[in-house]
Amino acid sequence: MLKKEPKILVCPLNWGLGHATRTVPIVEQLNMQDFEVWIAASGDSLILLKKQFPKLNYIDFPNCKVKYSTSNSQVFSFLMAIPKIIFGTVKEHFQIKKIVKDYNFNIVISDNRYGLWNRFAYNVFITHQLNIKLPNRLKFFEPILKTFVRRFINKYDECWIPDFKGENSIAGELAYPSILKNLYYIGLLSRYKNEKESEEKEIEVLFILSGPEPQRTIFEDLICEQIGNRKQGFVLVRGTTKERKQSYSFPVFDLLDSKELLSLMNKAEIIICRSGYSTIMDLIALNKKAFLVPTPGQTEQEYLAESLKNKGLFNAAKQSEFNIDIAKQSVYKFFDNKRYVADNVLNERILLLKEKQNN
Repeated sequence: MLKKEPKILVCPLNWGLGHATRTVPIVEQLNMQDFEVWIAASGDSLILLKKQFPKLNYIDFPNCKVKYSTSNSQVFSFLMAIPKIIFGTVKEHFQIKKIVKDYNFNIVISDNRYGLWNRFAYNVFITHQLNIKLPNRLKFFEPILKTFVRRFINKYDECWIPDFKGENSIAGELAYPSILKNLYYIGLLSRYKNEKESEEKEIEVLFILSGPEPQRTIFEDLICEQIGNRKQGFVLVRGTTKERKQSYSFPVFDLLDSKELLSLMNKAEIIICRSGYSTIMDLIALNKKAFLVPTPGQTEQEYLAESLKNKGLFNAAKQSEFNIDIAKQSVYKFFDNKRYVADNVLNERILLLKEKQNN
């Protein structure tokens, strides 16, 4: 039984900023429905959400950190991370038990944090990855991982998929098929809706970086090396509060809130960025021309980049083959994003949450 107080905890994963940014429209909807919203996060995700929602209550709630390799293959890093991920999932499960009890939360929304269910709360899980793709050398492990993922998702009362069913699916094979019964496809989650495009394109290329280290820094260094002493037309958003280790000949920002980033995106002719799912949802919402460069060895991003390239939405290239001047000339033309406009499923699910906690 849910308590009478509409008190809800939102917990995004802190692997890059994507999990935090896609919770923004959810938090906005919850605020509109008069829930008492708290956010439990850590690192740059916590900093970003505090900038976005300065009046909310926050809990510093770290998740386990996975270290990526400097090479293009992440096979060894993945194998080494398995025990850490399992231990971290168990640890956060017991931590959420204490948090729910201490703060009297009656609903918990977890974005890709598998251990955050509790029998004294109503539990919602958000993911676009029902099927996690692994490197070719680890394909044999995929059925085991799929079983692991489904068992954990079944612990939750609901699983929200930020995607569409059928031919309009953006996540593709990542979100299909599934035999789970608690799934709700809620449409794309973007913090940007009905935004007006700036007519003046003051920025030729806007680089938006994100994702785990050290590959984020490697890509930043590659961009700076290729730009060289050129000062006009380039802007870089580093996507981190990590200390700068070099000087730049062009404008550079560390971590921006949604409005600040939107201003730059609207002024940009093209955007070059990672193929993280949340970034892609924002690009589609804004109908932006973009060139995707997946994080090396991150099979989800590699799959998305190739899949969306084949669909004619965004062109893409491997980081090892990336060239700024070639990318500028090979960006796909604008596509019609009207068929990707979300319906009211998210709002309906949130209204039902309110009904459940009042019963």
